[in-house]
This record gives sequence, structure tokens and C-alpha cells, in this order.
Amino acid sequence: MTTGVTDPKSFVRDAILPPAPPATMGAAPGEDAPFDAVKQQAAVVGSDVVSFVKELGADQKKDLINATLLAQLVANKKVPETKNLDDVKAWYKEYFNVLSHIGFVVQDMQLAEYTEGGETFEAHEAIIDIAKAVLGGAAGLPLVIKTLESLRDMNKDSPWLTIFHRQSRSANTARFQVSLAEGDATGSLLTMIAFGISAKAQVTQVLFFKFKKNESTLHSQSGKLSVNDGVLASVREDIAAKIKKFTSEFVAGLDV
Repeated sequence: MTTGVTDPKSFVRDAILPPAPPATMGAAPGEDAPFDAVKQQAAVVGSDVVSFVKELGADQKKDLINATLLAQLVANKKVPETKNLDDVKAWYKEYFNVLSHIGFVVQDMQLAEYTEGGETFEAHEAIIDIAKAVLGGAAGLPLVIKTLESLRDMNKDSPWLTIFHRQSRSANTARFQVSLAEGDATGSLLTMIAFGISAKAQVTQVLFFKFKKNESTLHSQSGKLSVNDGVLASVREDIAAKIKKFTSEFVAGLDV
């Protein structure tokens, strides 16, 4: 996929978003908290759970959050309903297209279907298994696992999970991302695992969804996205202004 960064400002300006949702969350937890370059932090960004290594600068973290939120909003506008896995794939095509226009280069994406020998398995366990396989010996793997476990152990009515589940599910399907942002002040790299769930039963609490053999499937698409931090920084204010009305309903930060 090409970078498409010839005119990122025009791309952001012309991007069409869905109507802004009514305010229900108030100020989302952690939304206004400063990102710290010496802390391991994470954020729920709509249907994305992003873990940041502490070496990333505060501006880099905020840029990645805003970029992934913009990509989700554009994809939501173009594919408003994901009724099956084909729709989920179409949504992700739009999502990655946005990123490719604002400074990201998508590398070697791989698609796989998760299989488990038992009769049932829980989404949270499968997500961690896949993250271990994709990230291998990456230094940030424990951070991703810690972030997912923090979400698992939260009250199911917590604002973080409210945001995530509201944005990730649609009737009998769900789509969500688990990402690890690495790097330092000189550059950043985003490893992303994009998930799609299709089930006969309605998908409610995504992270706690229990799969039954022959009744539901879990697909994952994983890859690395190198980030041109200069390009992304050049549209920092443009993206922030574009998504301003959505932030409190889509973003929540947390220390892990």
C-alpha cells in the first residue's frame, strides 16, 4: 500500500465523518490527562486498544490516538453497518486507507482464522494468544497483556469498556483492534492486530464473548505500520480540529 502523503492536509480537510454523537460520557476518563514520555500508558480509542511504550513522546502518543480515531470515523461513515465478515473487511480497507494518507506505511498484513480445540473459548483468552503469536519476543508484549488484563478486570460498566463495546460491536458481528506503539523521539512503529467476529448469537460484551464451536468465528489481520512522524505532526492541528466533537465519546486514557 502506498503512503498517499502527497497532500495530507487536503485529505484531512476533505474527509467526510458521520454526525457527531450526543454527549453522554462527559469528560472521558483520562481524555484531558497529559500523556507522559516516562510512563507506560494505554488508551481506548473507539474500537482500538492502544498500548504505548514509555519511550514515546507525549505528542507522538496523542498523534497516534487522533490518527486512529480519524481513520475509524471515516470508515464508520463509508461502512456504517458491519453485518458480516465481508463488511468488516470493507471497513478495515477504509480504515487503513485513511492511515496511508496521513503518514503511515502498512507492511506485510496477514489474515488468519483462530481455531481452538475445545468446544468453547473466551475472546479475551484468544486475543492474548494471538497477541503472543504476533508480537513474539517484542519488549512491548507484557505491556499489551497488562493493558488487556486491566480491561478484563474492570467493572463491565466502566467508561473505558462502555466506549470500547459501543464502538466495536454490531448485532452478530464485531470488529476491534489491539495495537502496540513503540519507538522513541526519532520515530514510531505501530503493530496492529485487527479482529473480526462473526457469530450466530448477538455479540454483546466483546472482550468477554464466549465462542461456541461451529457457531462463531474469530479472524485476525496483523501487521506493522511504520509512521512518518513528520508527516503526521504536520497535520496534527488539522486532525485535532476535525475530530474535536468526537473525542470525549471515543477516547479514554489510562496508566498501566
